[in-house]
Amino acid sequence: MHFLVTGHTGFKGAWLTLLLKNLGHTVSGIALNPPKSSLFETAGIKEFINFDERLDIRDAKELAKAFKKIDPEMVIHLAAQPLVRLSYENPRETFETNVIGTFNVLESLKNLSNLQATLIITTDKVYKNINSKKSYIESDPLGGDDPYSASKAMADLMTQSYIKSFDLQKIAIARAGNVIGGGDFSKDRLVPDLLKGFAENQTVKIRYPQAVRPWQHVLDCLNGYFELIMKVKTNNFSGAWNFGPEIESFKTVTDVAEFISKSWSPNARWEKIGGQNWPEAELLMLNSNKSQENLGWRNKLDFTKTLEWTVNWQKEVLNGDSPLQASTNQIEKFLSI
Repeated sequence: MHFLVTGHTGFKGAWLTLLLKNLGHTVSGIALNPPKSSLFETAGIKEFINFDERLDIRDAKELAKAFKKIDPEMVIHLAAQPLVRLSYENPRETFETNVIGTFNVLESLKNLSNLQATLIITTDKVYKNINSKKSYIESDPLGGDDPYSASKAMADLMTQSYIKSFDLQKIAIARAGNVIGGGDFSKDRLVPDLLKGFAENQTVKIRYPQAVRPWQHVLDCLNGYFELIMKVKTNNFSGAWNFGPEIESFKTVTDVAEFISKSWSPNARWEKIGGQNWPEAELLMLNSNKSQENLGWRNKLDFTKTLEWTVNWQKEVLNGDSPLQASTNQIEKFLSI
């Protein structure tokens, strides 16, 4: 199958490209230029891309031209402004990218001749979060207090409207949390900050140590996306689907910081940031029963394995393995489980 991945130069996009290639598929991409330190650049993933289009998804005209040129069979829309804190600093870019950009993607689907299925990626933060211990299911109300969450909820609702309003029935929505894994060099994210700081022998400063998050390996999440889009193609499994880890993987920021510091070295240190920070949700939990029961999808890596694989990837690269080899080894190992 020929997949078009928007945001293929990002962290999840790079891993998805390698996963799809390992499974024998052709991959094209539309995205902005990544930093030189990114997994896409350091692993040389460009060589695995059929059409590698660099453009802003807010540019409707150029995006439609690129879609028509690539003419894919499957579309996975990952491109987004993905950071909560950056959404406070630059709300315009966040709303334009996540809402108007997704609108442009949906419009671009209309002129494709070979399209068989589409997957729009949103987030667990689309749910109206009341900080309860209840796990959110796909039919729960959507909301979003911060600009990032609100923008993704808007994109989610807009996609639901397109599914019901136009002849684009084979579209599904995947909702997952922030994933972790080797090769993530994003700013202002816990695990990349910890690994970078420990590698440089720095004391890492973290926010909200008691916040609970769903810690999921990037390959578990992407495996869910792949299983879903293939079922959308054959069974028309449209609508929204959650992909979260088991309840045992819902841990505090402190749990993660302690595990990674002990795994890294006896000298690794971290401390809480003082002062005022942007507000963030204390608790986010997804119920993934729908995906488990209808897709046969399960997380293969538990909390411990997820962190071990992430730390091991970083150590292997620091010890001389190439990012491409470290990533490929983990993909092959993951698929064999």
